[in-house]
Amino acid sequence: MEDMDKRPKNFIEEIIEKDLETGRVKEVITRFPPEPNGYLHIGHTKAMCVDFGMAEKYGGRCNLRFDDTNPSKEDTEYVDAIIEDIRWMGFDFGDRIHYGSDYSEQIYQYAVQLIKKGLAYVDDLSPEEMREYRGTLTEPGKESPCRNRSIEENLDLFERMRNGEFESGEKTLRAKIDMASPNLNMRDPVIYRIKKEPHHRTGTQWCIYPMYDFAHPLQDAIEGITHSLCSMEYADHRPLYDWFLEKLEIPNPPRQYEFSRLNINYTVMSKRKLRELVEMGYVDGWDDPRMPTLCALRRRGFTPESIRRFIDLIGVSKTLSVADWGLLEYCVREDLNKRADRVMAVINPLKVVIENYPEDQTEEFDVEINPEQPERGTRKVPFSREIFIERDDFEIDPPPKYFRLKPGGEVRLKNAYFIKCTGYETDENGRVTLVRAVYDPASRGGESPDGRKVKGTIHWVSAGHAIDAEVRLYDKLFTVENPDDIPDDKDYKDFINPESLVVIKGAKLEPSLRNAKPGDRFQFLRIGYFCMDSKDSRPGCPVFNRTVTLKDTWAKIVSKQG
Repeated sequence: MEDMDKRPKNFIEEIIEKDLETGRVKEVITRFPPEPNGYLHIGHTKAMCVDFGMAEKYGGRCNLRFDDTNPSKEDTEYVDAIIEDIRWMGFDFGDRIHYGSDYSEQIYQYAVQLIKKGLAYVDDLSPEEMREYRGTLTEPGKESPCRNRSIEENLDLFERMRNGEFESGEKTLRAKIDMASPNLNMRDPVIYRIKKEPHHRTGTQWCIYPMYDFAHPLQDAIEGITHSLCSMEYADHRPLYDWFLEKLEIPNPPRQYEFSRLNINYTVMSKRKLRELVEMGYVDGWDDPRMPTLCALRRRGFTPESIRRFIDLIGVSKTLSVADWGLLEYCVREDLNKRADRVMAVINPLKVVIENYPEDQTEEFDVEINPEQPERGTRKVPFSREIFIERDDFEIDPPPKYFRLKPGGEVRLKNAYFIKCTGYETDENGRVTLVRAVYDPASRGGESPDGRKVKGTIHWVSAGHAIDAEVRLYDKLFTVENPDDIPDDKDYKDFINPESLVVIKGAKLEPSLRNAKPGDRFQFLRIGYFCMDSKDSRPGCPVFNRTVTLKDTWAKIVSKQG
């Protein structure tokens, strides 16, 4: 993780360093265990950065392990997307791609061992009855009538479950722990259930599948994981994690540690809700740039470096908090400021005719590609009699301290000339359709030889050389800061921001963008950072997505924090 050595150690680093010093472990081995039932989102990047980052920092390794123990929701589409996202984020798992389904036989045999030890039993209770028997936080649960079946009967029933003799939901295998435990997770949890559905990797080979709480510690043990790093919702599950490892007498067992998950305002992180947004058509797919998925952020123009920087600024702790989307925007601005080429683009064009400029003349200006990278040199930008400027850069009756173009007013065209407005035309509704101006030939390059001051500088594009493009302006997906915390009589979808996507057709771009490729990122001067869309752009019909605006409210805050 970026800047790891520039900040105080977090509690996980302290644990790992102590384990290495005392010899509890010789090598740090972690795992990143996504479930292939959806696309990874920004919330997963914290776990990704912690799991891969800790192994990276301490010279260890991190396995990629797909938690594919629920065949009803999983698909190879998600597997492929997750692999692509992790590699895009810059993490290396080499050939260490594992699947929970790889261990099906081993996990099954561990369950048989528990039965033989008298620590697991086959239960006939329905899910509704099981909830009733479970008890509450203040009342102990009741034991199932099946709890005291003999070991022989349980072994026989469990094998018959495997052989497909019972229907889905008809029977389960439960661990025999303590129905009066104050921790509800320890009240005889289900460790196997019947699911007669084809699996995306094993087909119909299995019809029983382990629950995650049972599979998780055993998969960790099989792979030799030393530090099983989880989010805080698994803290109450840790006694169960340890119980399975202890009762099955696993040598050198892994240890689980929990940290707070990543939550961000103005979005949702629930895979169920994200899937609902996709399937109900509120967004245009998992990669819609308004979504918090990594494929969507990539399409919108976010960089992996900016996301890793965001995670590093948030830090690793056990404290639950909600991160500000503005901090993520600050991180991508900071990164794109260094790497993005500067170009001129007019989003809402208004034509200007420079009446004293020769009609048949075109000249070129050498314009800096990126002031943060002077070694990149300059690009050629053509200039002619007719240009486009932003409609907002001209006002007939401007407010006080308006330094852009107005009747009789003078502005500097970026890197070109001073021009003065001599007139304008409007349509029947009073909307300005054309601006007339004259230029000062002596001000070439934007400097006046007589030393007169011109306060306003605006960007422009030569009309005869402009590229037409579609521009998509993206904003926060929700109008409320926490769409997961709304009144009971409301639906989170009622708060989708109607301005989260504004599509503008007919934008005018400087001709250097003719060579842009999908995924290329630019700073449109005075407007924001944009990325050429990787899905909808076509030759001659480019589409540019706004990654983020130029305005930044976080820069001073982060600089004060160092």
